Amino acid sequence: MARILIVYHSQTGNTKRMAEVVAEGAGGIEGTEVILKCAGETVMEDLVAADGIAFGTPENFGTMSGMMKDLFDRTFYPAQGKVFRKPYVVFVSAGNDGSGALSAVERIALGYQFRKVYAPVIAKGEISEETLEKCRELGAVLAAGCGLGIY
Repeated sequence: MARILIVYHSQTGNTKRMAEVVAEGAGGIEGTEVILKCAGETVMEDLVAADGIAFGTPENFGTMSGMMKDLFDRTFYPAQGKVFRKPYVVFVSAGNDGSGALSAVERIALGYQFRKVYAPVIAKGEISEETLEKCRELGAVLAAGCGLGIY
């Protein structure tokens, strides 16, 4: 059984909606346990217990949300050596192009030594059905890869 953690922060509800659809995609893979948590409620033990992680953030002032940064700040040192090469994916709800938020998450993920396993999903502006389908696929690919031992 693969345990997939989907951790997100959302103020407008857009990133939360994307997280829920990532969870639907992951949950559609047989033998997958999905944990959906707000970044402020996520602790280091959640990161360690997960087989794969999906990080979702809005783009705030050209970077990730402060609450997502808070999660990384709280868990970085305690997680050292416990999350090496853990597979992760990213989804971003952006008012602009989302590149700053994505870059910030990916830069921190390098420090954790997480392993990016699939292309990120960036919603620019309103969240379309096409974007939601990409979110569903993101969750399914992460869960299937973890469940099969590919990642």
